[in-house]
Amino acid sequence: MTSSRLLLVALALATAACADDQLPDAFFDNSVETFTIGSLHGTPVSMPSAYSIPENRVIRTDQSSAFDFAYVREGGRNLLVPLDAIGLGSRTGNPGIQHTNQGFEQLVNPPSDGYVTSDSVEVQVGDVLVARSRLCYLGVPQYAKLQVTSIDPDGGTLTFDVVANINCGYRSLALGIPRN
Repeated sequence: MTSSRLLLVALALATAACADDQLPDAFFDNSVETFTIGSLHGTPVSMPSAYSIPENRVIRTDQSSAFDFAYVREGGRNLLVPLDAIGLGSRTGNPGIQHTNQGFEQLVNPPSDGYVTSDSVEVQVGDVLVARSRLCYLGVPQYAKLQVTSIDPDGGTLTFDVVANINCGYRSLALGIPRN
């Protein structure tokens, strides 16, 4: 079988599995991680300024555009800026962010809509947000919840706790191995 036919078969199987909720068992644990990112403006280029949900890691924007949002401190405001708002989005499936009234621990089921994709979202310490990633290999986004734990205006950094579900096709943000 040619490699293009093999790829089409694999893609069809993956799509069918996703559509029928017949995903393979989730493998990666949802756990709380803490990250610090520096503003795109005013911090050394060696300081990561962005975050990738699928990789659950901070990203240096001078090395990759494979991220979901970046941090910008501008005019005393602290902004999380999705990929499309930076001008690096695609025609479909752009990452997004939104505030939530749910507590960090209580947020388990991320919403499917309402994400800000083409504008920045202002944040402050204590804010809880839910984020949607770029599309994974099944053509669906992945999700994360985050809470801003500190902002250092002098250093231009923002620290946040995050739970990212990196299991493609799964949505739950409960701790442990997701079931859905």
